[in-house]
Amino acid sequence: MTQDARSDFGGDQDDVVALLMRQHGDIRNLFDAVERAAAGEERRERFRELVRLLAIHETAEEEVVHPAVRRLFDGAEEVVAERLREERSAKERLVELDDMDPDDTAFLPALKLLRREVTEHARAEERYEFAALRRYAEPDRLATMARAVRTAEATAPTRPHPGVESAAANIAVGPVAAVVDRTRDAVQRVLHGRKD
Repeated sequence: MTQDARSDFGGDQDDVVALLMRQHGDIRNLFDAVERAAAGEERRERFRELVRLLAIHETAEEEVVHPAVRRLFDGAEEVVAERLREERSAKERLVELDDMDPDDTAFLPALKLLRREVTEHARAEERYEFAALRRYAEPDRLATMARAVRTAEATAPTRPHPGVESAAANIAVGPVAAVVDRTRDAVQRVLHGRKD
């Protein structure tokens, strides 16, 4: 994904649910692109874009969406815990794929398994978390969360780290540990309307 494509990820959406739904569509499209890509460098490039997109998207959800949903309704903690288990499983499969040569005959079947996991996870998010946000969160809160998601995306890791289902830890495991505090602080400023 080019820098321009990354900065457009999510576009101008001013509602976190609309932004994340669009991202789910972008992820489905990128799975299609990887599957259709010719073997070799083209498939490798499309897969790198997919890895980056998934890492950015999940980090934003882990930093902004899951914490907000936990406070919305009774039983929300269980809903979020299940999404985090799904994310961990998908990250583990993604890391396995990342270690494979995209020309390996086992690559596309493994990619299809990852796609199924990611698709099921996205549907569960949409059904449980996004529906709860729509039902219980005020529109101005959804807009603030959208800004926070875009802020988290700007400093998110570009590779998944299984076993690390929080954005701060996800970033710390990777080579960009220095941005942890900056990311957290930037998201908190957006969420709490601070200018400092």
